[in-house]
Amino acid sequence: MNDNKFLPKLSQNLLEILNDEKYYDITIEVGNDPYVKIFRAHMVILHYRSTYLQRILSTSNMENDGTLTHIKLPNISPEIFQIILRYIYGGKLSLEEYDTLDIIKILVSSNELNLQELTTYLQFYLIENKTDWMEENFSLIYQTSFENDSFLELRKYCIDLISKEPNKIFNSINFSSISENLLFTIIQSDNLQMSEIQIWENVLRWGIAQNLDLPSDFTDYSQNDFNNLKNTLQRFIPFIKFYNLTSKEFLEKVFPYEKIFPEDLYRDLLRVYLSLSDPNSKPSNNTKLGITKESKRTVDSKIITYQHVELISKWIDRLEITDKLISSYEFRLLYRASRGGYSHKRFHEICDNQPRTVTLVKVKDSNEILGGYNPLEWKSDEGFSTTKDSFIFSFSNEEIENYILSRVIIEKSAIYNSPNTGLSFGESDLKWKIWLGLWLGNCKKSTYENPIRKIEGKFAAEEFEVFQIVLD
Repeated sequence: MNDNKFLPKLSQNLLEILNDEKYYDITIEVGNDPYVKIFRAHMVILHYRSTYLQRILSTSNMENDGTLTHIKLPNISPEIFQIILRYIYGGKLSLEEYDTLDIIKILVSSNELNLQELTTYLQFYLIENKTDWMEENFSLIYQTSFENDSFLELRKYCIDLISKEPNKIFNSINFSSISENLLFTIIQSDNLQMSEIQIWENVLRWGIAQNLDLPSDFTDYSQNDFNNLKNTLQRFIPFIKFYNLTSKEFLEKVFPYEKIFPEDLYRDLLRVYLSLSDPNSKPSNNTKLGITKESKRTVDSKIITYQHVELISKWIDRLEITDKLISSYEFRLLYRASRGGYSHKRFHEICDNQPRTVTLVKVKDSNEILGGYNPLEWKSDEGFSTTKDSFIFSFSNEEIENYILSRVIIEKSAIYNSPNTGLSFGESDLKWKIWLGLWLGNCKKSTYENPIRKIEGKFAAEEFEVFQIVLD
């Protein structure tokens, strides 16, 4: 006998209890004036179906003087609460009856009520059935996904779409209305599968759409028009890799907008592109990186060169690789495993309570370099530290441009401290511990944007260094 065949009747009976005017022992006031509705319900059902309501009811019962229990839920609309209440009682939810925006509202409200099963189900339902709508309304979905750590499936969907199919966002009918912060996040994605000229064209199109009074032809722009466009795009321009354009692309797509560029940047771009004889050629790698081979500055490291220092310094200041350094940092060596010993205790004695550190590891038997930046202090107590400024990275060989940069996306789990491990970025994104006298590392994506190794799992370290970053 299949026991599940009795569940529909049980669900029906529970919904009949909800609709019955008898035996209720709680009233729930939902919404705000003038849209307020009173619902009648049963405490025992609410108590076991929602941990959020369980906490409220526990408090209400302690203060109850024998009168009917009454609670308020002002953040949820009456229409949405009625849908959720039927789910709480009968375990039924016919999503086909509602438009997608209502489903988003149900998702947000179900999370507020700690209905975890429903919150997870709704995310998968949206991803599997409403992708067209979500692409057209990506700004709303992106904002919703990052409002709460319970929306991890939606967040993953957004990150994947940004990296793998950015054209769906750029080509949506609502592209011009996406927020400045969202567009900034998109162009900063390290895995964005789009050419640099396409990125620039779309950023420019977005900027023009924000200035409705601009003439349709840029040749008719006044100086004031250029100034308005410059103010709109000034945050984005430093993060466009203009040195990745061909000479022809620069001439056709950048040159006409000279007046919106910072003078120093435009002068450098003009100098570089005028030196190219082939209209389809691009500047060399060192020019793109803004790093010269002739740099004579050094760093006390067995793992990296000063060229790495310059690039990491730009990441600390959230600059693009084409930008000029705005800060001069000294990488002051605190700890080197081959000198200070392979010891958790020794690491914590030297590195604890030291803010702004960069940790580096050379992977054994390879040219691979891994590292991370912690703006906070390392501690010997157990637990996570919150920051939005940490990042991890890797260099895959001696060519400095072959790197992966991965910034934290779950800020409350950015850094993990423990007396029994060396250090850990995120839950497992980049972590080390000592075993049999060796530094052993592990990489598994959890808290940061991108995996920094092609293969997840453990690895042995050939050398390990920690530097404190000091303004020079």
